[in-house]
Amino acid sequence: MKKMEIIIRPTKLADVKEALLELGYPGMSIVRIEGHGQQKGKAEQFRGREFKVAFLPKVKIEIVAKDEDIEAITTTVIKAARTGDIGDGKIFISEMVNAVRIRTGEEGDSAIGASKSRK
Repeated sequence: MKKMEIIIRPTKLADVKEALLELGYPGMSIVRIEGHGQQKGKAEQFRGREFKVAFLPKVKIEIVAKDEDIEAITTTVIKAARTGDIGDGKIFISEMVNAVRIRTGEEGDSAIGASKSRK
């Protein structure tokens, strides 16, 4: 079981969400964040003055998935989120020790439910 933290452009959220739904992964948590990587912000004009915006709006999607689904999810997100420009985002993948469904007490893979094989 792995946890994926996917940081993308806000404009790509609908595309990524739809692609993941088609793959069989409807469950995700979404947080609106600000940050920068290689872009280091951008310069903007306001009332004739230039100022630097250090942090840009991004969306972080968190998904916990079965090990065998990670590659398919990664490929799907890349296809849906890529523009080819700097600032498209990152995917971070880490090990999960356990997951527990509060309602039923199920643990592990059965607690996260979704799988592309269950589509």
